[in-house]
Amino acid sequence: MRGMADATTSSITIDADPETVMAVIADFEAYPEWADQVKTVEILDKGAGSDPARADRVRFSMDAGPIKDTYTLDYDWASDGRSVSWTLVKGQMQKAQNGSYTLESAGGAPTTVTYSLAVDLNIPMIGMLRRKAEKVIIDTALKGLKRRVESRS
Repeated sequence: MRGMADATTSSITIDADPETVMAVIADFEAYPEWADQVKTVEILDKGAGSDPARADRVRFSMDAGPIKDTYTLDYDWASDGRSVSWTLVKGQMQKAQNGSYTLESAGGAPTTVTYSLAVDLNIPMIGMLRRKAEKVIIDTALKGLKRRVESRS
């Protein structure tokens, strides 16, 4: 299992405040509308914590070229609303997944969103190819997130 230090990371600037951005990130049911690789989403466990609107466990099916999988993630929402991280509970093709969104803003808009992702597969995949797949997933998600947030405002 790789550490997060070995994760693939990328950032994008979105013309909205962090609350608006995080609301879109937390709206899992809408992911298939803007996250190209996400085909279906099922919320398995609604948040029991401080914010019931934030799901704790979510099942996804995705098709990201070389990585096609149905998998379940557990989410950990930061109390300041500026970050969320997740870990893989179970997947078919994935052995592990660690990811996070971190939001930074000087107060209001714009917000810089950094997405970090490390995926480990049950099948052997050359590190270079796995990194490329992670990068494609991240870049597609960030561009989709930006489009989705900015089209709402």
